Amino acid sequence: MSTYFITGGAGFIGSSLSERLIKEGQKVVTIDNFCDFYNPKIKENNIKELEKNKNFKIYRADIREKNIIKKIFDENDIDIVVHLAAMAGVRPSIENPILYQEVNCLGTQNILEEMKLHGLNKLVMASSSSVYGNCKEIPFREDMIVDFAISPYAATKKANEVMTHVYHKLYNINVIMLRFFTVYGPKQRPDLAINKFTRLMLNDEEIPMFGDGTTSRDYTYIDDIVDGINGACRYVMENNNVYEILNLGNSAPVSLKEMINTIAEVVGVTPKIKRLPMQPGDVERTYADVSKAKKLIGYEPKISFKQGITNFVEWYKINKNLY
Repeated sequence: MSTYFITGGAGFIGSSLSERLIKEGQKVVTIDNFCDFYNPKIKENNIKELEKNKNFKIYRADIREKNIIKKIFDENDIDIVVHLAAMAGVRPSIENPILYQEVNCLGTQNILEEMKLHGLNKLVMASSSSVYGNCKEIPFREDMIVDFAISPYAATKKANEVMTHVYHKLYNINVIMLRFFTVYGPKQRPDLAINKFTRLMLNDEEIPMFGDGTTSRDYTYIDDIVDGINGACRYVMENNNVYEILNLGNSAPVSLKEMINTIAEVVGVTPKIKRLPMQPGDVERTYADVSKAKKLIGYEPKISFKQGITNFVEWYKINKNLY
């Protein structure tokens, strides 16, 4: 049994990963601040079953609180850190860039400092496909230059990639940075398009479509993402002198129009479209080259977009009271 310290453990990805690890017989220590970015009751629901398990422990606190981070490292015999906690979302980061800088960068520094002080050298961390900005070349590869972020959120994620490299070089911390590509599935955050559009369609309301519907995203199902995180964790625990950046995507972009039509087909409605201009900070497309992740950690996405949407809609109908 290994002890995983997961930051953001009550969120969409964090709680899904925690469930998998607990099922596999691992121990999970986590932190989450249950902020009001969306209804905290959703996060409470995410972990209500996990809290019944003796191998799951949660600290209700913020990663900006250095004394709490120190307390967690002091009180637990941690084997590996999976750092997922962050202020998420491109558009909100434009409205409140200082908060994003504080949580995503200062919070990450607190984690790195405690790892250094406790001699812990295994880290898997969430980055984002947003670091690619509007790269013209597709698919996106990890060796591309990503110095041209178009949102504060993307800039904080690039900054984290650079800072973790510093700690790798200075303190021999083994790191895998995972660039997630638009994760969806059961428990997805309510502010994200698939969740939002499903809710609107079921309520017979208009769907806001920004742009002409040709923008595209490489939607990646939550189970595939959890598989990738697990693979990355195994790799950093079994190897030394590791610093890698890996794309975790589905390598099959879906246009906004296609996404709306797929949800409508699964829900069984004709969508009512409200056309709106493109939003600041939004990229035109994301498209992951996952060949490096496949080679290094055996990453192999399995869930098709339509199957993933079907799974999500079934889950949403059961849990819609949360939203």
